[in-house]
Amino acid sequence: MSKDTDNLARQGRITALVIAGVGLYWIGVTALGSWLDWTQRTRALFDLLALAGFGTAIWMVYGLWRARQKDKE
Repeated sequence: MSKDTDNLARQGRITALVIAGVGLYWIGVTALGSWLDWTQRTRALFDLLALAGFGTAIWMVYGLWRARQKDKE
């Protein structure tokens, strides 16, 4: 494998970990908010933070896609 391929693979693994981490965070915060009876406003704040994390993951996937398209040229 070339250095570029190794780098893309590493970035892909990091992106997968971000997606999994945000998913686990969201599940945990939802359960915690229900258990501690947080207000809807507080729960919405944590939902927005999770949404920002998923948005970051989409941006990372887009960057990976662009890098792979660049390699094909």
